[in-house]
Amino acid sequence: GVHAELDRTMTGEQDKLKPGQKFPTPTRGNGDRVFYETLLRQRPDSEMAQEWCVNYGVLPEEEAAKAYKKVLKRKGKQKSGTSTGTPSTSVKKAKKTKKVIGDVEYDAGMDAGGDEGIGVAAL
Repeated sequence: GVHAELDRTMTGEQDKLKPGQKFPTPTRGNGDRVFYETLLRQRPDSEMAQEWCVNYGVLPEEEAAKAYKKVLKRKGKQKSGTSTGTPSTSVKKAKKTKKVIGDVEYDAGMDAGGDEGIGVAAL
């Protein structure tokens, strides 16, 4: 299954790129790889996870080909979709955002100067 495929990337088949791969495959313990593989397992429809796994070649050949097609299809749609419908939607969003910022008093409770920083007590 999947683990046999993943182990194979460790043995030196990294020279051969998989469909859609742009970057060298990270090692099994790589934090990003663990995150995106887990995300893809839990949410197979996750566009972010599909794209990362395709770009870094962590998927088995067949899965990579399928996911790459999905990624390309989405990118094609995004390009045509954004150019047509953007102006009206972005104006609406901007107005809403301005209202929200105007109504809400923003105080994160963080002072710029102050000696209670991380690790200051240790000095």
